[in-house]
Amino acid sequence: MKATSRTSLAARILSDAQRFESLKREIVRLDYFSKGTLLQRRMKCGQKQCACHRHPAKRHGPYWECTYKVHNRTVNLRLSPQVTPLYRAAIQQYRKLKSILRRMERLSRSALAHLAQQRLTGAH
Repeated sequence: MKATSRTSLAARILSDAQRFESLKREIVRLDYFSKGTLLQRRMKCGQKQCACHRHPAKRHGPYWECTYKVHNRTVNLRLSPQVTPLYRAAIQQYRKLKSILRRMERLSRSALAHLAQQRLTGAH
């Protein structure tokens, strides 16, 4: 392997390691997280004579729910308006975590290919 090619490969390996460390630091900065979806619902009440049964615009609410899956079952968690922002932030953190992990996986595949190339060519 040429010296310039070895230098280029070493530079890529160093860059991979630096980018991976940067992504790990992003994970450390995350706050509490939770998978799920935040839903705003308007409901019919139990009184048949109430206007909510005749007019969808007159349904009661809004009520907030966080839904998520546990062992292939949907869990609905009714939220008070005061805690809704807390769950909204946690759901955003979870999505950010998933995004970081996807980026780490793509980078890892690339880095492994570079490391394998280095080992195969004996360019330490």
